[in-house]
Amino acid sequence: MPSPFEILNKKIESRNALIGVVGLGYVGLPLIDAFYKAGFKCLGFDVDPKKIDALNAGQSYIAHISNDIVKQWVDANKLEATSDMKRLNEPDAILICVPTPLSESRDPDLKYVVQTTQAIASVARSGQLIVLESTTYPGTTRDVMVPILEQSGLTIGNDLFVAYSPEREDPGNEKFVAATIPKVVGGYDESSRDIANAIYSKAVTKTVPVNSCEVAEACKILENTYRSVNIAMANELKVLFDKIGIDIWEVIDAAKTKPFGFQAFYPGPGLGGHCIPIDPFYLSWVARKHEIPTKFIELAGEINTSMPLYVVHKVAEALNSLGKPVRDSRIGILGVAYKKNVDDPRESPSFKLIELLAERGANLTYCDPHIPRLPRMRSFDVPEMESSEMTAEYLAGLDCALIATDHSAFDYEFLVQHSQLIVDTRNATQHVREGRSKIWKA
Repeated sequence: MPSPFEILNKKIESRNALIGVVGLGYVGLPLIDAFYKAGFKCLGFDVDPKKIDALNAGQSYIAHISNDIVKQWVDANKLEATSDMKRLNEPDAILICVPTPLSESRDPDLKYVVQTTQAIASVARSGQLIVLESTTYPGTTRDVMVPILEQSGLTIGNDLFVAYSPEREDPGNEKFVAATIPKVVGGYDESSRDIANAIYSKAVTKTVPVNSCEVAEACKILENTYRSVNIAMANELKVLFDKIGIDIWEVIDAAKTKPFGFQAFYPGPGLGGHCIPIDPFYLSWVARKHEIPTKFIELAGEINTSMPLYVVHKVAEALNSLGKPVRDSRIGILGVAYKKNVDDPRESPSFKLIELLAERGANLTYCDPHIPRLPRMRSFDVPEMESSEMTAEYLAGLDCALIATDHSAFDYEFLVQHSQLIVDTRNATQHVREGRSKIWKA
Protein backbone atom coordinates (compact mmCIF):
# COMPACT_ATOMS: atom_id res chain seq x y z
CA MET A 1 0.00 0.00 0.00
CA PRO A 2 1.47 3.38 -0.94
CA SER A 3 2.48 5.74 1.87
CA PRO A 4 0.89 9.18 2.44
CA PHE A 5 4.10 10.68 0.99
CA GLU A 6 3.81 8.61 -2.18
CA ILE A 7 0.11 9.39 -2.60
CA LEU A 8 0.67 13.13 -2.19
CA ASN A 9 3.71 13.13 -4.47
CA LYS A 10 1.68 11.36 -7.17
CA LYS A 11 -1.05 14.03 -6.91
CA ILE A 12 1.59 16.74 -7.23
CA GLU A 13 3.21 15.15 -10.27
CA SER A 14 -0.16 14.80 -12.01
CA ARG A 15 -1.16 18.33 -10.89
CA ASN A 16 -4.25 16.90 -9.19
CA ALA A 17 -3.23 18.21 -5.76
CA LEU A 18 -5.60 20.85 -4.41
CA ILE A 19 -3.71 23.90 -3.12
CA GLY A 20 -5.16 25.68 -0.10
CA VAL A 21 -4.06 29.27 0.55
CA VAL A 22 -4.91 30.84 3.91
CA GLY A 23 -4.78 34.63 3.82
CA LEU A 24 -5.90 36.14 0.51
CA GLY A 25 -3.88 39.33 0.48
CA TYR A 26 -0.72 40.65 -1.15
CA VAL A 27 1.06 37.29 -0.67
CA GLY A 28 -1.81 34.85 -1.08
CA LEU A 29 -3.20 36.07 -4.40
CA PRO A 30 0.14 36.05 -6.27
CA LEU A 31 0.67 32.49 -4.96
CA ILE A 32 -2.69 31.45 -6.34
CA ASP A 33 -1.75 32.96 -9.69
CA ALA A 34 1.53 31.01 -9.77
CA PHE A 35 -0.20 27.70 -9.02
CA TYR A 36 -3.04 28.47 -11.45
CA LYS A 37 -0.52 29.01 -14.24
CA ALA A 38 1.10 25.71 -13.26
CA GLY A 39 -2.21 23.91 -13.75
CA PHE A 40 -3.36 23.48 -10.15
CA LYS A 41 -6.74 24.19 -8.60
CA CYS A 42 -6.79 26.39 -5.48
CA LEU A 43 -9.10 26.77 -2.49
CA GLY A 44 -8.64 30.13 -0.81
CA PHE A 45 -9.40 30.88 2.84
CA ASP A 46 -9.89 34.26 4.50
CA VAL A 47 -11.86 35.61 7.45
CA ASP A 48 -12.87 38.74 5.51
CA PRO A 49 -16.23 38.03 3.79
CA LYS A 50 -15.75 40.99 1.44
CA LYS A 51 -12.65 39.35 -0.01
CA ILE A 52 -14.43 36.02 -0.38
CA ASP A 53 -17.40 37.59 -2.17
CA ALA A 54 -15.15 39.62 -4.48
CA LEU A 55 -12.98 36.67 -5.52
CA ASN A 56 -15.91 34.34 -6.13
CA ALA A 57 -17.42 37.08 -8.31
CA GLY A 58 -14.17 37.27 -10.31
CA GLN A 59 -13.11 40.60 -8.84
CA SER A 60 -9.76 41.67 -7.40
CA TYR A 61 -9.00 44.15 -4.60
CA ILE A 62 -5.25 44.37 -5.23
CA ALA A 63 -3.94 46.61 -8.00
CA HIS A 64 -1.28 44.29 -9.43
CA ILE A 65 -3.71 41.34 -9.58
CA SER A 66 -6.30 42.53 -12.10
CA ASN A 67 -9.97 41.65 -12.33
CA ASP A 68 -9.20 39.84 -15.59
CA ILE A 69 -6.72 37.56 -13.82
CA VAL A 70 -9.15 36.65 -11.02
CA LYS A 71 -11.95 36.12 -13.55
CA GLN A 72 -9.71 33.66 -15.40
CA TRP A 73 -9.24 31.64 -12.20
CA VAL A 74 -12.95 31.54 -11.46
CA ASP A 75 -14.12 30.92 -15.03
CA ALA A 76 -11.65 28.04 -15.38
CA ASN A 77 -13.00 26.56 -12.12
CA LYS A 78 -9.49 26.81 -10.68
CA LEU A 79 -10.34 28.99 -7.65
CA GLU A 80 -12.99 28.90 -4.98
CA ALA A 81 -12.77 31.19 -1.94
CA THR A 82 -14.33 30.46 1.45
CA SER A 83 -14.42 31.58 5.07
CA ASP A 84 -15.32 28.07 6.26
CA MET A 85 -12.21 26.86 8.05
CA LYS A 86 -13.73 23.40 8.48
CA ARG A 87 -12.92 22.90 4.79
CA LEU A 88 -9.19 22.93 5.62
CA ASN A 89 -9.32 19.14 5.42
CA GLU A 90 -9.91 19.38 1.65
CA PRO A 91 -6.60 20.78 0.33
CA ASP A 92 -3.64 18.50 -0.17
CA ALA A 93 -1.26 21.38 0.54
CA ILE A 94 -2.10 24.32 2.82
CA LEU A 95 0.03 27.45 2.41
CA ILE A 96 -0.34 29.88 5.32
CA CYS A 97 0.03 33.58 4.44
CA VAL A 98 -1.43 35.33 7.49
CA PRO A 99 -0.16 38.52 9.18
CA THR A 100 2.59 38.31 11.81
CA PRO A 101 2.55 41.78 13.42
CA LEU A 102 4.31 43.06 16.52
CA SER A 103 2.65 43.63 19.86
CA GLU A 104 2.72 47.06 21.52
CA SER A 105 5.89 45.97 23.33
CA ARG A 106 7.45 44.97 19.96
CA ASP A 107 7.24 41.25 20.71
CA PRO A 108 6.14 38.78 18.02
CA ASP A 109 2.36 38.46 17.78
CA LEU A 110 1.65 35.00 16.37
CA LYS A 111 -2.06 34.83 17.13
CA TYR A 112 -3.03 34.53 13.46
CA VAL A 113 -0.52 31.73 12.89
CA VAL A 114 -1.70 29.93 16.04
CA GLN A 115 -5.39 30.32 15.19
CA THR A 116 -4.84 29.03 11.66
CA THR A 117 -2.79 26.06 12.88
CA GLN A 118 -5.46 25.19 15.45
CA ALA A 119 -8.10 25.29 12.72
CA ILE A 120 -6.00 22.95 10.57
CA ALA A 121 -5.30 20.56 13.46
CA SER A 122 -9.02 20.23 14.22
CA VAL A 123 -9.76 18.79 10.75
CA ALA A 124 -6.37 17.53 9.52
CA ARG A 125 -6.15 14.27 7.61
CA SER A 126 -3.32 12.01 6.58
CA GLY A 127 -1.47 13.07 3.44
CA GLN A 128 -1.59 16.85 3.88
CA LEU A 129 1.30 19.29 3.59
CA ILE A 130 1.23 22.44 5.75
CA VAL A 131 3.63 25.27 4.85
CA LEU A 132 4.04 28.53 6.74
CA GLU A 133 4.98 31.46 4.50
CA SER A 134 4.42 34.30 6.98
CA THR A 135 7.57 36.03 8.20
CA THR A 136 8.55 34.96 11.70
CA TYR A 137 11.48 34.11 13.97
CA PRO A 138 13.56 30.93 13.66
CA GLY A 139 11.86 28.13 15.57
CA THR A 140 8.24 29.12 14.97
CA THR A 141 7.36 26.21 12.68
CA ARG A 142 8.92 23.56 14.90
CA ASP A 143 8.18 24.98 18.35
CA VAL A 144 4.81 26.69 17.84
CA MET A 145 3.05 24.99 14.93
CA VAL A 146 4.15 21.36 15.22
CA PRO A 147 2.93 20.82 18.83
CA ILE A 148 -0.50 22.14 17.81
CA LEU A 149 -0.62 19.93 14.71
CA GLU A 150 0.38 16.88 16.76
CA GLN A 151 -2.87 17.32 18.72
CA SER A 152 -4.59 15.95 15.61
CA GLY A 153 -3.15 12.52 16.49
CA LEU A 154 -1.30 12.41 13.17
CA THR A 155 2.45 11.84 12.98
CA ILE A 156 4.52 14.70 11.55
CA GLY A 157 6.77 13.45 8.77
CA ASN A 158 4.66 10.38 8.12
CA ASP A 159 0.97 11.39 8.04
CA LEU A 160 1.37 15.18 7.99
CA PHE A 161 4.22 17.12 6.38
CA VAL A 162 5.29 20.52 7.69
CA ALA A 163 7.59 23.06 6.09
CA TYR A 164 8.51 26.72 6.00
CA SER A 165 8.98 28.71 2.78
CA PRO A 166 9.25 32.49 3.20
CA GLU A 167 7.26 34.75 0.90
CA ARG A 168 9.35 37.08 -1.24
CA GLU A 169 6.74 39.38 -2.72
CA ASP A 170 7.67 42.87 -3.95
CA PRO A 171 4.35 44.56 -4.82
CA GLY A 172 4.55 46.85 -7.80
CA ASN A 173 7.80 45.39 -9.12
CA GLU A 174 6.89 44.11 -12.58
CA LYS A 175 10.31 42.47 -13.02
CA PHE A 176 9.53 39.88 -10.37
CA VAL A 177 6.32 37.93 -9.86
CA ALA A 178 5.77 34.94 -7.60
CA ALA A 179 6.56 32.39 -10.31
CA THR A 180 9.94 33.96 -11.17
CA ILE A 181 11.32 34.47 -7.64
CA PRO A 182 13.47 31.60 -6.26
CA LYS A 183 11.67 29.85 -3.39
CA VAL A 184 13.59 28.82 -0.27
CA VAL A 185 12.13 25.64 1.26
CA GLY A 186 12.95 24.16 4.66
CA GLY A 187 11.18 21.16 6.19
CA TYR A 188 10.49 19.84 9.67
CA ASP A 189 12.19 16.70 8.41
CA GLU A 190 13.58 15.40 5.13
CA SER A 191 10.25 14.05 3.88
CA SER A 192 8.50 17.34 4.61
CA ARG A 193 11.20 19.29 2.81
CA ASP A 194 11.13 17.02 -0.21
CA ILE A 195 7.34 17.09 -0.64
CA ALA A 196 7.22 20.88 -0.14
CA ASN A 197 10.04 21.29 -2.64
CA ALA A 198 8.18 19.07 -5.10
CA ILE A 199 5.04 21.18 -5.01
CA TYR A 200 6.78 24.57 -5.23
CA SER A 201 9.00 23.36 -8.06
CA LYS A 202 5.87 22.99 -10.19
CA ALA A 203 4.88 26.65 -9.69
CA VAL A 204 8.17 28.61 -9.57
CA THR A 205 11.23 28.68 -11.79
CA LYS A 206 13.67 27.72 -9.06
CA THR A 207 13.55 26.25 -5.57
CA VAL A 208 16.31 26.42 -2.95
CA PRO A 209 15.98 23.48 -0.52
CA VAL A 210 17.68 24.02 2.86
CA ASN A 211 18.33 21.69 5.76
CA SER A 212 15.63 22.83 8.19
CA CYS A 213 12.68 25.11 8.85
CA GLU A 214 14.95 27.21 11.02
CA VAL A 215 17.37 27.93 8.16
CA ALA A 216 14.49 29.03 5.93
CA GLU A 217 13.03 31.20 8.70
CA ALA A 218 16.42 32.78 9.38
CA CYS A 219 16.94 33.40 5.66
CA LYS A 220 13.87 35.63 5.51
CA ILE A 221 14.92 37.53 8.64
CA LEU A 222 18.42 38.04 7.22
CA GLU A 223 17.09 39.42 3.93
CA ASN A 224 14.97 42.05 5.62
CA THR A 225 17.39 42.91 8.43
CA TYR A 226 20.03 43.55 5.76
CA ARG A 227 17.75 46.10 4.16
CA SER A 228 16.69 47.63 7.47
CA VAL A 229 20.27 48.21 8.63
CA ASN A 230 21.38 49.72 5.33
CA ILE A 231 18.34 51.97 5.04
CA ALA A 232 18.99 53.11 8.62
CA MET A 233 22.55 54.06 7.63
CA ALA A 234 21.20 56.09 4.71
CA ASN A 235 18.70 57.79 7.02
CA GLU A 236 21.35 58.60 9.61
CA LEU A 237 23.66 60.02 6.93
CA LYS A 238 20.76 62.06 5.55
CA VAL A 239 20.37 63.82 8.90
CA LEU A 240 24.13 64.39 9.21
CA PHE A 241 24.64 65.59 5.63
CA ASP A 242 21.66 67.92 5.90
CA LYS A 243 23.34 69.59 8.89
CA ILE A 244 26.52 70.23 6.92
CA GLY A 245 24.80 71.25 3.70
CA ILE A 246 25.38 68.13 1.58
CA ASP A 247 22.66 66.53 -0.55
CA ILE A 248 22.48 62.83 0.45
CA TRP A 249 20.76 61.97 -2.84
CA GLU A 250 23.61 63.39 -4.89
CA VAL A 251 26.10 61.53 -2.69
CA ILE A 252 24.31 58.21 -3.26
CA ASP A 253 24.07 58.82 -7.02
CA ALA A 254 27.81 59.40 -7.09
CA ALA A 255 28.63 56.40 -4.89
CA LYS A 256 26.58 53.95 -6.92
CA THR A 257 28.73 54.55 -9.99
CA LYS A 258 31.29 52.29 -8.28
CA PRO A 259 30.89 48.94 -10.09
CA PHE A 260 31.78 46.81 -7.06
CA GLY A 261 31.45 46.83 -3.27
CA PHE A 262 28.50 49.22 -3.07
CA GLN A 263 24.74 48.84 -3.30
CA ALA A 264 22.51 51.90 -3.16
CA PHE A 265 19.99 52.20 -0.33
CA TYR A 266 17.86 55.31 -0.04
CA PRO A 267 16.56 57.36 2.89
CA GLY A 268 12.91 58.15 3.39
CA PRO A 269 10.26 59.30 5.88
CA GLY A 270 10.36 55.94 7.68
CA LEU A 271 9.99 52.26 6.86
CA GLY A 272 6.82 50.70 5.49
CA GLY A 273 5.52 47.42 4.19
CA HIS A 274 4.75 44.17 5.95
CA CYS A 275 8.36 43.03 6.42
CA ILE A 276 11.17 45.52 6.95
CA PRO A 277 9.60 47.51 9.81
CA ILE A 278 8.76 44.28 11.66
CA ASP A 279 11.14 41.42 10.86
CA PRO A 280 14.31 42.73 12.54
CA PHE A 281 12.43 43.03 15.84
CA TYR A 282 11.53 39.33 15.57
CA LEU A 283 15.24 38.54 15.44
CA SER A 284 16.16 40.88 18.30
CA TRP A 285 13.39 39.25 20.38
CA VAL A 286 14.94 35.83 19.82
CA ALA A 287 18.35 37.26 20.67
CA ARG A 288 17.08 38.61 24.01
CA LYS A 289 15.76 35.14 24.87
CA HIS A 290 19.31 33.85 24.42
CA GLU A 291 20.87 36.85 26.21
CA ILE A 292 22.65 37.97 23.04
CA PRO A 293 22.74 41.71 22.24
CA THR A 294 21.81 42.73 18.70
CA LYS A 295 23.09 46.29 18.66
CA PHE A 296 23.04 46.84 14.90
CA ILE A 297 19.46 45.61 14.59
CA GLU A 298 18.11 47.62 17.51
CA LEU A 299 19.98 50.78 16.51
CA ALA A 300 18.67 50.47 12.95
CA GLY A 301 15.16 50.11 14.32
CA GLU A 302 15.57 53.21 16.48
CA ILE A 303 16.86 55.28 13.56
CA ASN A 304 14.19 54.16 11.12
CA THR A 305 11.31 54.66 13.57
CA SER A 306 12.60 58.15 14.36
CA MET A 307 12.37 59.37 10.77
CA PRO A 308 8.69 60.44 10.77
CA LEU A 309 9.43 62.79 13.68
CA TYR A 310 12.44 64.17 11.80
CA VAL A 311 10.18 64.86 8.81
CA VAL A 312 7.62 66.63 11.01
CA HIS A 313 10.39 68.85 12.39
CA LYS A 314 11.38 69.66 8.80
CA VAL A 315 7.78 70.55 7.99
CA ALA A 316 7.68 72.85 11.02
CA GLU A 317 10.98 74.44 9.97
CA ALA A 318 9.75 74.95 6.41
CA LEU A 319 6.48 76.52 7.54
CA ASN A 320 8.32 78.69 10.04
CA SER A 321 10.40 80.11 7.18
CA LEU A 322 7.12 81.55 5.87
CA GLY A 323 6.05 82.78 9.30
CA LYS A 324 3.48 79.99 9.79
CA PRO A 325 3.08 77.48 12.65
CA VAL A 326 2.11 73.86 12.13
CA ARG A 327 -1.11 74.43 14.06
CA ASP A 328 -3.99 75.25 11.69
CA SER A 329 -1.69 75.04 8.64
CA ARG A 330 -3.23 73.18 5.69
CA ILE A 331 -0.89 70.28 5.00
CA GLY A 332 -1.47 67.79 2.19
CA ILE A 333 0.15 64.35 2.49
CA LEU A 334 1.06 63.23 -1.03
CA GLY A 335 1.09 59.44 -1.04
CA VAL A 336 -0.02 57.11 1.77
CA ALA A 337 1.02 53.77 0.25
CA TYR A 338 4.23 52.44 1.77
CA LYS A 339 6.05 52.53 -1.59
CA LYS A 340 5.57 54.07 -5.01
CA ASN A 341 3.00 52.87 -7.53
CA VAL A 342 1.22 50.36 -5.27
CA ASP A 343 -2.05 50.31 -3.34
CA ASP A 344 -0.45 48.66 -0.31
CA PRO A 345 -0.70 50.79 2.88
CA ARG A 346 0.73 48.29 5.37
CA GLU A 347 2.92 49.98 8.02
CA SER A 348 3.24 53.05 5.81
CA PRO A 349 5.16 55.89 7.48
CA SER A 350 2.52 58.23 6.09
CA PHE A 351 0.15 57.11 8.85
CA LYS A 352 2.67 58.04 11.53
CA LEU A 353 3.15 61.41 9.80
CA ILE A 354 -0.63 61.93 9.91
CA GLU A 355 -0.71 61.06 13.61
CA LEU A 356 2.19 63.39 14.50
CA LEU A 357 0.92 66.32 12.44
CA ALA A 358 -2.63 65.89 13.79
CA GLU A 359 -1.24 66.01 17.35
CA ARG A 360 0.29 69.38 16.47
CA GLY A 361 -3.02 70.76 15.23
CA ALA A 362 -2.43 70.66 11.47
CA ASN A 363 -5.39 70.71 9.10
CA LEU A 364 -4.72 67.55 7.10
CA THR A 365 -5.74 66.17 3.74
CA TYR A 366 -4.11 63.59 1.49
CA CYS A 367 -3.76 62.69 -2.16
CA ASP A 368 -3.06 59.15 -3.35
CA PRO A 369 -4.56 57.86 -6.62
CA HIS A 370 -3.89 54.28 -5.52
CA ILE A 371 -5.71 54.56 -2.16
CA PRO A 372 -9.00 56.44 -2.58
CA ARG A 373 -9.98 56.11 1.10
CA LEU A 374 -7.81 55.77 4.20
CA PRO A 375 -8.12 52.21 5.47
CA ARG A 376 -8.40 51.35 9.14
CA MET A 377 -5.00 50.38 10.47
CA ARG A 378 -4.11 48.06 13.36
CA SER A 379 -1.10 50.14 14.43
CA PHE A 380 -2.23 53.71 13.76
CA ASP A 381 -5.06 56.00 14.78
CA VAL A 382 -5.99 57.88 11.61
CA PRO A 383 -9.16 59.82 10.76
CA GLU A 384 -11.63 58.90 8.05
CA MET A 385 -10.51 60.69 4.89
CA GLU A 386 -10.88 60.39 1.15
CA SER A 387 -8.14 61.17 -1.33
CA SER A 388 -8.17 64.67 -2.81
CA GLU A 389 -7.51 65.22 -6.48
CA MET A 390 -4.23 66.99 -7.24
CA THR A 391 -5.68 70.03 -8.95
CA ALA A 392 -4.20 73.51 -9.17
CA GLU A 393 -6.87 74.71 -6.73
CA TYR A 394 -6.08 71.94 -4.23
CA LEU A 395 -2.36 72.64 -4.28
CA ALA A 396 -2.77 76.41 -4.10
CA GLY A 397 -4.96 75.95 -1.02
CA LEU A 398 -2.22 74.11 0.90
CA ASP A 399 0.27 75.81 3.14
CA CYS A 400 2.57 72.80 2.63
CA ALA A 401 2.57 69.77 0.32
CA LEU A 402 4.43 66.88 1.95
CA ILE A 403 5.69 64.23 -0.50
CA ALA A 404 5.64 61.01 1.50
CA THR A 405 5.37 58.50 -1.39
CA ASP A 406 6.79 59.29 -4.83
CA HIS A 407 4.08 57.84 -7.07
CA SER A 408 4.76 58.10 -10.81
CA ALA A 409 1.18 59.29 -11.24
CA PHE A 410 2.08 62.62 -9.61
CA ASP A 411 3.06 65.41 -12.01
CA TYR A 412 5.93 66.96 -10.07
CA GLU A 413 6.41 69.95 -12.35
CA PHE A 414 2.70 70.72 -11.95
CA LEU A 415 3.05 70.19 -8.19
CA VAL A 416 5.92 72.67 -7.91
CA GLN A 417 4.24 75.17 -10.20
CA HIS A 418 1.04 75.38 -8.14
CA SER A 419 2.29 74.82 -4.57
CA GLN A 420 3.30 77.44 -2.02
CA LEU A 421 5.71 75.13 -0.20
CA ILE A 422 6.89 71.52 -0.66
CA VAL A 423 8.65 69.18 1.73
CA ASP A 424 10.10 66.32 -0.32
CA THR A 425 11.11 63.15 1.57
CA ARG A 426 11.77 61.07 -1.58
CA ASN A 427 13.82 63.36 -3.84
CA ALA A 428 10.86 63.17 -6.23
CA THR A 429 11.35 66.75 -7.42
CA GLN A 430 15.03 66.33 -8.33
CA HIS A 431 14.46 66.94 -12.05
CA VAL A 432 12.16 69.96 -11.61
CA ARG A 433 14.13 73.09 -12.42
CA GLU A 434 11.62 75.93 -12.00
CA GLY A 435 10.49 76.92 -8.51
CA ARG A 436 13.12 75.02 -6.54
CA SER A 437 13.10 77.72 -3.86
CA LYS A 438 9.75 76.29 -2.73
CA ILE A 439 11.24 72.85 -2.06
CA TRP A 440 12.62 71.61 1.25
CA LYS A 441 14.20 68.16 1.34
CA ALA A 442 13.52 66.00 4.38
